[in-house]
Order: sequence, then structure tokens, then C-alpha cells
Amino acid sequence: MNKLFKSLGVLALGASLLASTAIASYAADFNLRATANSNENDEDYDGLVVFKNYVEAASNGKIGVELFIGTQLCSKGEECLQGVSDGTIDIYISTSGGAAGAFPYVQVLDLPYLMANDRIAEEVLSGNFTRTMRDMALKDSGDKIRLMTIGNTGGWRNFANTKRRVQMPKDMEGLKIRTVVADLPQELVKALGASPTPIPWPELFTSFQTGVVEGSKNGITDIMGMKFPDAGLKYVTLDGHAYMGALWWMNNDKFKAMPEDLRQVVVDGFSALQQATFASPKRKSIAAYEEFVAGGGDLYVPTPEEKAAFKTAASPVYDWFKTNVKGGPEIFDALISAVSEAEADIKAANMKDLN
Repeated sequence: MNKLFKSLGVLALGASLLASTAIASYAADFNLRATANSNENDEDYDGLVVFKNYVEAASNGKIGVELFIGTQLCSKGEECLQGVSDGTIDIYISTSGGAAGAFPYVQVLDLPYLMANDRIAEEVLSGNFTRTMRDMALKDSGDKIRLMTIGNTGGWRNFANTKRRVQMPKDMEGLKIRTVVADLPQELVKALGASPTPIPWPELFTSFQTGVVEGSKNGITDIMGMKFPDAGLKYVTLDGHAYMGALWWMNNDKFKAMPEDLRQVVVDGFSALQQATFASPKRKSIAAYEEFVAGGGDLYVPTPEEKAAFKTAASPVYDWFKTNVKGGPEIFDALISAVSEAEADIKAANMKDLN
């Protein structure tokens, strides 16, 4: 981690891409190089298109945004964050796993069963919780890497497997579940009685076919996009154990070099990006679930009692996180507080709306 850092609006809501392109034809005062290690079918790309259009139009062409989709500028989280720190990359989107090597406390987003639904998650990630994480990341990166917003990339993580329907934690026992290399998801899988098996994403299809792993924890759009049912994945349990947060990072020097009015445009642009990434998985998941079921997939929704049993079984992971992750207690408390406030606000709003 030390090595990484040693070198280390409303105007355009209705603006069209055509107008943005026309404005961007003039020389910009600030050019932003933004990258996402994904493809043009991904929520990350949807968000970047909205961001680019908004920022270029709302700044009257003073800001230009160049998109690099895939691995043109970098291919892994540490490499990409190094680029943000060095200033060779201005904007980068990572998962929590992709940023955990530099900022281990971002794994708080992977803690299971703390945010119950989209409405709560979106309110939490739009508020002071994200600002707390931003302050921590700025401090740890020597004021080089700024967290701009947290959106979504793929909906919710659910357990899926090739063997059987999972209704209760006991049904997880003995299953070999694919995880990333990070500690937290492995601790979660172990707490539920299964065997964590780190497998690189590109190898997962073959690993299902050969039985190297028997399950995973993914969103439905990833499952269908990678055609995992063709490799034997037949059972999905909608336990929604983690919201798939997308962390959007920016070189802080580049951000601070802008005058305040253009910084406001960038902040508003990231707000528009966040809303786009919140919405995109909701729409894309509809067709993905329909395709999964039509192909013979078993889709199970746990009862409230069953979901409570999953949360109880997974609860040791909370203590593990606070004990073993740098910054864990601080960011855990910030998340719990934000969730409680969001739940209270939404409950009060519901009372008004229902009566």
C-alpha cells in the first residue's frame, strides 16, 4: 500500500449528446481522461456517458471528457489507482474489491445484510457516509485520490450455485463458492458453512463446468452476461446480501485545479452519473431474471425469517471486519449510523405517503 502512494447543477438535464458534442468541439480548458475496466453494455459505461454529456454541456465546453472503456489505460485496481494518484488517469471506477488493497475499509460495502433495499442503499450512498469515506481515502493517499461518489455496478449480490436450492444457511454447507482474493468475502462464505475458493473472473465459467467451484456471489446481469447457466449454474437465491457499490475516484489535484464553478459542474456531473448507475441495473435485471427462469433456472426469494437466519449466521463477519481491517470501526459506525438515519427517514416518509 505504501508503494502505491509514495509515487503518488441542473443546466444540462435536458441537453442532448449532439449539443454536448458541438460544445466539446472547442478547445477545453480542462480535459478529463476517464476509464472503466468494463464494456459498453455495463452500468459503468452508462454512467460515464451521462457524466460526459452533462459536464461538457454544463461547462460550455470548458471541460472535455475522454472515455477509455476496457483496459486501454490500466487493467487492475492497484495499477489504475496508481494512475489516478500519478495523474495519468483522471477518473476511474472500481469495485470495493478492486480498491481494497489501497483502501481496505471500502470493503464495508461488502458486509452482508446491512442495507435492506435499493431505497435505503441509495439514500445512504448519497449522503455523509460517502463523505466520511472520501476523507479517509484523501488522508491515506496524501490528498491525491478523491472519492467523488458511490454508484452501483450490477444490482445486488446473491448466492447462486450448480447443486441445489438454498433457502437457509444450512443449505450452504459444503458448497465450494467462488470469491475474489479479498479476505472479507472469504470470511462471509466460511461463516455460512461453505468453502471459499478464490478464482479469477475469466476462469469462472470453466470452473463451474469442471466442478472446481459450485457457486458464486454475483448479480443476475453478470450471471447472464457471462452465460453461467450454460456452465451448469441453475439455482439463484435472492438473499441480496450486498449492494454492488461502484466507487468513482478522481485525481484530487486535477479537481482542485479547477475554479469553483467548474468543480461544481463536476460534482453535479457525478450526481447525474450516480443516478444513472442506480437506475441502469434495475432495468437490465428484469430481462436477465426472465431469461434465467425461461432457461430452466430456479429463482428463490427467502422469507423474512429465512433472511434473518442468514444475517444471524453472517454476523461474525462484522466483528472480524472491525478487528482486522484498518479503519474498520470508524467506517462501520458511519455506515450503521447512515443506515439507521435512512431507515428512519424512509419510514417517516412512508407514513406521510400512506395516510
